[in-house]
Amino acid sequence: MKILILGAAGMVGRKLIQRLVEAGNLGGREISRAILHDIAQPLAPQLSPFAVETLASDFSAGGEAEKLVASRPDVIFHLAAVVSGEAEADFDKGSRINLDGTRRLFDAIRAVGDGYRPRLVFTSSIAVFGAPFPEAIGDEFFLTPLTSYGTQKAIGELLLADYTRRGFFDGIGIRLPTICVRPGKPNMAASGFFSSIIREPLSGEEAVLPVPDDVRHTHASPRSAVDFLIHAATLDGAKLDARRNLTMPGVSVTVAEQIDALRRIAGDRVVARIRREPDSTIMKIVEGWPRRFDSRRAKSLGFQAEENFDDVIRIHIEDELGGAFAA
Repeated sequence: MKILILGAAGMVGRKLIQRLVEAGNLGGREISRAILHDIAQPLAPQLSPFAVETLASDFSAGGEAEKLVASRPDVIFHLAAVVSGEAEADFDKGSRINLDGTRRLFDAIRAVGDGYRPRLVFTSSIAVFGAPFPEAIGDEFFLTPLTSYGTQKAIGELLLADYTRRGFFDGIGIRLPTICVRPGKPNMAASGFFSSIIREPLSGEEAVLPVPDDVRHTHASPRSAVDFLIHAATLDGAKLDARRNLTMPGVSVTVAEQIDALRRIAGDRVVARIRREPDSTIMKIVEGWPRRFDSRRAKSLGFQAEENFDDVIRIHIEDELGGAFAA
């Protein structure tokens, strides 16, 4: 089996390839080769039981997507995207990567022809939904995104469903909740503060909270994000019918509840490292995001996430901090 990961240099992409290296297989099928692609050269994992090729290019540029699928990978993970805050700040860049790049990839797969029909896993976002919201958003709720990023992802979902219907590939889109706690340095995602207010204090650093404590959002750990991707890659497509895009499960909590969980696990001294500094731009973006989801369809298909935010924090401490934090 051959695997292609676009966006492989990102946090989730790195964790995905590491999990595949550890397993040596995907859904019981032995992996023979993995191609890791990103705008910057991804790092090849060490001690891989299968061949790994790393490539750097702009997949939205003419001819690049065709090169990536020329070897006919069996499973394609499309994680590449310009994140929410950057896509909102730079409309042209967001449209070029998130929309034009996605369609170029889909068309490159279609152009291979000759019976080629890979499984394609597309990382969408809960940003495809827009206010006003019901108490809990189900998969049947209409797509009315209120950001350019959400609009680009919603179009990707529609294209994925149509290209699958036409038999060009076997696609599944997974709407990820905010992945928290993200390791490493903050990125330009508007949701980045959800991780920062946990990650930085646990590392002995100050964090800025730009929104009120009553802001509610849905989260899942990086560990769960990789679980989602692997399960989506191996799920029987017949169970999805024409409804190819799913909202993933997660933990719905307010910022105050996040901070309370941090206090329970790490104490008041760690929580005191959070500094409140309102940011009207971020608050406006966040106001348009959904807060709670009814993910019963995804759960019925075997997708699972954490049940509480305490576990999200514990996973970060275990996976990223070696089991200890700066008290």
